Parts: sequence; C-alpha cells; structure tokens
Amino acid sequence: MKTRNDYRQRMRRRKRFFRIFLVLSFLGASIVTAYFLYQYQRGIMQSGKPQAASEEIPEFNGKKDEHGKVNVLLLGSDTRGEEKARTDTIMIAQYDPEKGEAKLVSLMRDMYVNVPEYGMYKLNTSYFLGGPELLRQTLKENFDIDVQYYALMDFKGFQKVVDVLAPNGIEMNVEKAMSTNINVSLEPGLQKLNGKELLGYARFRHDAEGDFGRVKRQQEVINALKDEMLSFNGVSKIPKLMGTVSPYIETNIGAMDRISLAKEFVLNPADKIETMRVPIDHSFENARYEGAGAVLDVDLDANTEALKDFLNGEEPKSYAEYVEEETMNESDTVEDTGSYGETGDSGAYEDSTGYEE
Repeated sequence: MKTRNDYRQRMRRRKRFFRIFLVLSFLGASIVTAYFLYQYQRGIMQSGKPQAASEEIPEFNGKKDEHGKVNVLLLGSDTRGEEKARTDTIMIAQYDPEKGEAKLVSLMRDMYVNVPEYGMYKLNTSYFLGGPELLRQTLKENFDIDVQYYALMDFKGFQKVVDVLAPNGIEMNVEKAMSTNINVSLEPGLQKLNGKELLGYARFRHDAEGDFGRVKRQQEVINALKDEMLSFNGVSKIPKLMGTVSPYIETNIGAMDRISLAKEFVLNPADKIETMRVPIDHSFENARYEGAGAVLDVDLDANTEALKDFLNGEEPKSYAEYVEEETMNESDTVEDTGSYGETGDSGAYEDSTGYEE
C-alpha cells in the first residue's frame, strides 16, 4: 500500500525531472541560437561584401494572401554599376506552410503590358521606371495577382550562395555548348557547375529557344538548389547561407520573418516545386511597337485565368479551352443584353522566338 511519503517522493522526482528538462531545453536553445548567429556572421564575412545596414528598403505595398500562403516576387538583376537597371528574371514564388507545397511562376520579361501611369511597355520596363512597387502594380493591373513580399538578388549573391551550399558544384545536364554573353564556356553533358557556371547556364538565351529556353533552365536550377538545400548537409548550412546572401539581397521580408519562413520550409518541406510559365503556350505572338521594340503580345485574359488556376491549386487548361470559355461567356452576355457584335478570330498563335534582346 502506497503511503503519503511515497507520494511526496514521487512528486519530488517529477519536479526534479521537470527542472532538468527546462535546463536542458534552455541550453539546447542557447546552443542552437549561438550556432545560428555564428554561422550567419561567417556567411556575411564570406560574402566579401559589407552589410549595408542603413540602406532604406523601397516602399512596397504588397497584400497578404487571404488563405495563408506566402507569395514572393523574386527578381534577379545585374546592375553592372548602373543606378537603374532592368531585371531579366521575374518570378512569383508561392509557399503553402500548411500543405508544404511550393510553386514557381516565371513571367516573361518581354510581355507587352500596361504600366500604370506610363502606358504600354515591356514588363521588365516597369521595374526600370519604378522599382519593385511599380512592377507589383503592373502585375496587379494586367494579371490581377498581388504579392506580399519581394526579394531582389544581385547575381553575384547567387554565385556566392551556390558556392557555399555546394562547394563541389551542383549537378546539371548541360544540353548544348553555351558561351555567348554568359562569361563562361559550357560544354554539353552531365557535370557539376560552380556558382559562376550555374549562373551562366541559367542566363543563357542565344539559341533558337531564346528567353523560353532560359526560363526553362532557371526553373530547373531552382529545383536543383531546393533539393541540395533540403539535403542533410544543406540544412546545416542554412544560417550561413542567409548570412552570405544578406548583403546581396534587397527585400521587405523582415529578419525574423526570414528565419520563420526558413524554419517552416525545413520542417515542412515541399517534395517538389511545381512550375509554370506565363504566357502559356499558344497565347502570344511576336510583335514590334515603337518605343518598346520587339515584344510578346499576349492574351491577358487567358493568362490571368491560367495564373489564378495554378496558384489556387487547379490544373491550368490549354489556351484553346480558355478561349472557348471566354467565347461562351461573351455569348451569354450577348444573349442577356439582346445585342449582337462581331467576334474576332480566337485561333492559337504560333510560338516563335525571333525577337531581340
């Protein structure tokens, strides 16, 4: 039969165990924090670029997703010493922390769109004219999509990240010889590419595929980097990576939010990154306009619907199906109003890439 004294001894043991648990938890958290800060500082030092602590972040009036997803406008730029530059990489990255799903939309920079308060220009011209905020407004105006955050990375920062994450390189299957305007010479075949080589591979566009081939390779590179980062070796380097990229990245994502997002992505990783390109196949044609040069003239209605379907978890349809839906909606409107009008030819455009830089 258990006595009161047995009960007291059991309670004392529980309290002692609880105190030891708290002490060990505190020590563990302190060690993890110290390791994170140490690796973060090592990354900053290894970046080779001083941290611009006083640099102001431009205004960015992004909107939080009502479903709890995180939408980030990803921009890649090589200023080459210029105060203002166009960005040749425009993407929307979406992460759903609840489902552990990641999506990536590549937006062709030469799409002919309406830039608020400026008129019709190429998409990447909006960044040149007004930075990330005007680019955000342009996407909202033309594709009815808003983003909460933006992240602009200098290409030198990309090279540094690759070399820290994978000192021996990232394995890629280079499909052809590449050298024009990428500062490296690549030969065909399966091989490991360092940061400079991987950047060149992602930026190459001087072949028959042009920008379309470049977009495909950029998505391929991001998927490969994701796999490397989520490996056991890669996860341990995340604090150092964040420090390395910090001086090369401009973003409105606060430091604590960056840490929180990194933790969520590691604890609830996406098995794969689903990718999409806008414009979708057959929804555009090559054109040339005064003041803009060679552009992609796109069906904005069809691409807006396709983009929304993709980001909302639905399988995007073919261009012909979106045109058919649009035509049916127009027919319903005509019947409702009792009026009649002419309908233009909605045939698919031919995909050619003979436009200039």
